[in-house]
Order: sequence, then C-alpha cells, then structure tokens
Amino acid sequence: MNEEMRLILIILASAVVTYFTRIGGHLVLSRFDKVHPRVQAGLDAVPSAVLTTLVAPSLLTAGIAELAAFAVATVVSIRVGLLTAVTTALLTLIVLRHLIG
Repeated sequence: MNEEMRLILIILASAVVTYFTRIGGHLVLSRFDKVHPRVQAGLDAVPSAVLTTLVAPSLLTAGIAELAAFAVATVVSIRVGLLTAVTTALLTLIVLRHLIG
C-alpha cells in the first residue's frame, strides 16, 4: 500500500469515526424528553472549547500578524457574533501578512 492510499484511508476512517460520534450524541440525547440545564450549558460550551483547542497551540509559535489577528478576534467576539469575529480576524491576518511580508 503506497503512502497516498494510506493517507486516503486515514482520512476516510477519521470521517467515519467523526460521523458516528456525532450521530451517537444525537441518538443518546433523543431518548430524553428534556435535557437538564447543566447538560445543555455543557453542550453549548463545546464549540468554544473546540475552537480554543485548535487556536491555542498555534499561538505559541505565532508571529506578530497572527497575534494581532487573535487580539482583533477576541475584541470583536465580545461585541458581535463568532462568524463576524472569525471573518474580521481572517481579514486582519491577510492584510498584516501582506504588509509585513
């Protein structure tokens, strides 16, 4: 098996595992008529936790453009929604990388 085929199999296996994990959560929660507020609060926190898990390691090796984009995203996310914060941060990163080189 060549390396390209192995990579494709890893990607497909990851997709299948991710799909079944997500469906499993829906199946478990569908058995309950009402979700406890603490469980709902925990589920609501998952997207932020995942985003933090993805962003935090890259901040350790980030340059000035990346740190500035992170700061902009932080400030904007306090004021408006997550999509606007991510979009603003991406635009900031693109402009600063273009200007700084």
